[in-house]
Amino acid sequence: MIDPQHAQQIRQAQAGLINLVVQATQNPETRRELEPVLNQAHEAGWGELIQRIRRVLDGERDPYLLQGLDDEDTVILTAILNGLQDPSTLPDPEQSGDPAQAAPGLAQMIHGAARGDAQSLHWLSQMAEQMSRAGGDMARLGGITKRLVDGERDPDVLCRGMGSQGESLVLSILSELGKLERH
Repeated sequence: MIDPQHAQQIRQAQAGLINLVVQATQNPETRRELEPVLNQAHEAGWGELIQRIRRVLDGERDPYLLQGLDDEDTVILTAILNGLQDPSTLPDPEQSGDPAQAAPGLAQMIHGAARGDAQSLHWLSQMAEQMSRAGGDMARLGGITKRLVDGERDPDVLCRGMGSQGESLVLSILSELGKLERH
C-alpha cells in the first residue's frame, strides 16, 4: 500500500496528464493533443498504464482496470477515474504542492532510486526536471537530487546557495532519508 503523502505527490506530479485525460474523454480536440503525450509515455516504459488510459478514453470506467498495476500507476488511474465521476477531485496542474509535505515523498523516491528501483528513479527524474524549470530554491533542489541518490548527506554541501525555505526543505528530506535508511 502506498503512503498517502507519496500518493498525493504522484497525483500532483502527474496533474497535467490526469486533467488532460479527463478532458479528452469529453472533447475530441483534446484527445488529439493527448495522443503524442500518450505515445511518448508509452515509449518511456508506461505501456501498461497507457493501455488502461486508452481503455478509459474508449469509455471503460470499471474499477477492474486498476487490477495488476503497480502503486504509482494505480494512483494515476484512480485519480483519472475519480476525476471523471467528480471533477472537483482533480489535482490542480497549477499548484506546485506544499514543500513541507514534499519531503517524505521526495525522500521515499530518493531512497528507492538509490536502491535501484527504476520506477522511483523515473518519478524522481521527472520531478527534478519540473523543479529545475521552477527556478530559485526548487531549481537548486532539482539540481541536487542526483547527489542525494548517490548518498550525499552533508547539509552544508547540499544547501549551498539556497534560501531559508530551500534549506528547510533539504533538511526535512535529509531527516526523512535518515529514518528510511535506519530501517
